[in-house]
Amino acid sequence: MIGHYHPMTVLVRQIVSALSEQGFQVYNSPELETEANNFDFLRVPADHPARDSQDTFWTVDGRVLRTHTTSSQANIRATESDSQDGSRPNPPFRVLVPGRVFRNEATDATHLATLNQIDGIVVDEQVNLGQLLATVKLILEIAFGQQLKIRQRPHHYPFVEPGLDIDVYFQGRWIEALGCGLIHPEILAKMDLDPDRYQGFAFGIGLDRLCMMRHGLTDIRHLTKGDLRFNQQLMVGT
Repeated sequence: MIGHYHPMTVLVRQIVSALSEQGFQVYNSPELETEANNFDFLRVPADHPARDSQDTFWTVDGRVLRTHTTSSQANIRATESDSQDGSRPNPPFRVLVPGRVFRNEATDATHLATLNQIDGIVVDEQVNLGQLLATVKLILEIAFGQQLKIRQRPHHYPFVEPGLDIDVYFQGRWIEALGCGLIHPEILAKMDLDPDRYQGFAFGIGLDRLCMMRHGLTDIRHLTKGDLRFNQQLMVGT
């Protein structure tokens, strides 16, 4: 029997392949995280509703199923075992972190309890918003297979400053695509990097939503059914 790659696998591989040519390396971050890594390190306030059990899956020992791949910023330079080549990244570095994230949400046409994200982190002595916008535009054009117009809107994320939401103009309307920004100096310092010397940018992309738009889906649950005939249909023309 001839099988087919899942549409999500195809999308992730295309993004990783293109950004590998830009010097990015893949890093594997744990799905089971500490509260410190998932929230505290990223400057998420102690009273933020995301910490509530109604939004986040907590284990009996006080750990969490990560709510975003952004938690990788907490351990990316703290270990030498999880990068693809087993090394601890030293600046300048460009890292991609694809993986599953978990939200305590009811499943419906636009929500799942298990989602797919990819985070990107770039640190160097000279990093700017222009480089960030060029990178995310490349990713979006890979995802949609065409040149696109994008726009940015200010948005507060505690781990970047300034923070931005990126919208893409697709099929006659603007659609929110991802969040990003310049890494907050406090985060750089927590990474054991001198914020007076180094700057960085980071982006986080919800891949399920991109995959839905890419294939014209209206129900996110189609991506989890494992129907080979459905996958084959989506792969036509990809």
